[in-house]
Formats: sequence, C-alpha cells, structure tokens
Amino acid sequence: MKKIISGIQPSGILHIGNYFGAIQQFIKFQEENDCLFFVANYHALTSSTDADALRKNTRDVVLDYLALGVDPKKANIFIQSHVPEHTELMWVLSNLTPMSLLERGHSFKDKTAKGISSNTGLFTYPVLMAADILMYDVDMVPVGKDQKQHLEMTRDIATKFNEKYSEIFKLPEPMIVESTAVVPGVDGAKMSKSYGNTIDMFASKKILKKQVMSIVTDSTPLEDPKDPDNNVTTLYKLFATPEKLEEMKEKFRAGNYGYGHAKKELLEAILEYFADARAKREELVANPEYIDKILAEGAHKARTIAKAKMVEVKKAVGLT
Repeated sequence: MKKIISGIQPSGILHIGNYFGAIQQFIKFQEENDCLFFVANYHALTSSTDADALRKNTRDVVLDYLALGVDPKKANIFIQSHVPEHTELMWVLSNLTPMSLLERGHSFKDKTAKGISSNTGLFTYPVLMAADILMYDVDMVPVGKDQKQHLEMTRDIATKFNEKYSEIFKLPEPMIVESTAVVPGVDGAKMSKSYGNTIDMFASKKILKKQVMSIVTDSTPLEDPKDPDNNVTTLYKLFATPEKLEEMKEKFRAGNYGYGHAKKELLEAILEYFADARAKREELVANPEYIDKILAEGAHKARTIAKAKMVEVKKAVGLT
C-alpha cells in the first residue's frame, strides 16, 4: 500500500479536465492506497482576494469530489487551512530554501516574464507545496507535467533539511498518468480555467450546451468529408466506447455529417456519463451537516499526523 497525497486549488468550478486528468485516478487510488486529498485554499490566496468566492469555491470542490466518487471512508478529505501546521512547517522550510531555487519556479517566471504583477505568496508557493507533501511522509504525488518541477523542488528542500538536521522527511516520487495528463479544452489547448476553455461537468444543461457548442472546428461544408481526428472526437473518446468513437469518425469520413451533429452527440454523452454524479451532488448540497462532519473528521485525522511531525521538526531545528 502506497501513501498518496494531492491538493487542488479552489479557483472555480471543476471541469472535465480535472476529472480525467486527476479525480478519475484518485477514485482508483483510494481502493488500494492510503490517500489524502485536500483543498489547497492557502494556495488560492496567491490569486484570490474575494473572501466569499473563496469560501464557496472551497466548499464546491469538496462537493464535487464526493459527488464524483471520492469516498471519505476510503480516503481522508480535508481543507488545508483546517491544518495550520502546513504554514508552520512552511516557515521552517523557508529558512532552508535558496532564493535561486524559487526564482526558477514556473509560475513565478511565467508571470514576471509577461510583466504581470506577482506577490510573495506566488514566489514562495513551492515551499508551501513542499510542506503540504512532506508533512505526511507520502510515497507518491500525482502531478501534471506542469507541476513536476515543484515536486522536484520539494525533494530538494527535503534533502537539504535531512542533510542539515536529521532524516525526518521521506522523498516523494511523482506519479504522472500520461494517457490523461492533458485534456484539451474547447479551443484545442490544455483545458484550464485560466484559459477560459473549459467544459464544466456540473454546470447547468444550458451552460454545458453552450460550452460544448463553442468547441473550435474548421469551416468544411456539411456535405464534404472531414478529418475524423478533430477537437470534437478528441473529447468524445473520453466518454464513448471505441465502437461509438469509430462510428463518429466514419460519419465524418463519409460526409453529410456536420460538427454541430457531433457536438450534440458529445453533449448527450457527457450528460449520460455524469448523470449519477450530478444527481448525487444535488443530494449533498441539501445535506450540509454531512459535509461539515466529513471535513471535521478529515481535519482531525490530518492534524493528528501533522502535530506529530511538527514535534519532530521543532526538536530537530531547536525550537523545543
């Protein structure tokens, strides 16, 4: 059994890229592993200044996870800010982290290169991520390719601490699921809220239809054959059987089959695929006490581990 941790920022409605790129794997991982899944609301402060939106988005992530099949009886679900030891450990690790290491961070470099104003939180983001991970002695961390560098930083920070003081932190390994690591958005680029190209599984049917119909396609006339490998089929294959996918591709090759027809089939496939999850989410929204109970239990379990780890850390560095 492996110990696995993953955090997600509550930056808005989750989309199918989140599901196929991560959550679907989490549901499988929880069956045979010791999993911790948390909502990284401290991290969200690097870009969020709307307190009400942050509270709502944090709650929504929990609802989405539970609706999709993350099981609190099999995995520990908690909110990052409910475990203040995360930021306590971050401060200790910050004093061992070279500025030069953080200056190489993708998020910080990308923003400064574009002339976008950044803040100290964004600059030190990798240190908090390191604290999130190292606190729990995990074996594996599921990450996207864009987060792999931050995990390498986590290992560098842990190594520096272990060499300076004592072997307290386990070095985690990255887990990247190549087949679904990147889900394309409606424009063909990586699906991301920051790109505004998402398809949101829990959006209303009206909004979901609008998103699906906005998928970028070419201007080939209806009656003409079309390239069967296009933005619509790339997304359709996530929901359809190989046989259904081939049927759609054959229609494109034959002609007299428009992108609008394919998008309607995709919409139906999405609604059918997430029908149970959408219904379950409505039930969860109507039962806030149940959500509170899960989060309280999750925080208690996480803090029990975190407090014990901080006792070791404080003793090692001379704080006790």
